[in-house]
Amino acid sequence: MTDPWRRDEIESPCTNICQMHPVTGFCIGCQRSLDEIASWSSLTPQARAQVMAALSERRAAQKNLRRGGRARTRQGKADF
Repeated sequence: MTDPWRRDEIESPCTNICQMHPVTGFCIGCQRSLDEIASWSSLTPQARAQVMAALSERRAAQKNLRRGGRARTRQGKADF
């Protein structure tokens, strides 16, 4: 028997650690932008997959910032 509550969608990467990084503009928990977070429920599966594909690179860049590395900035935006 199948679970009627199960959905075949890409689930949100939210980790319930919701704080925006002041330099990158991404959430430090899930690595999404405010626009990506706000629009997640209305994104197509393809758009969700694109966001998910970008998260690992963002996560790696975030780790460099946390380890004391400094992001080169250009007009307040991280250069990576």
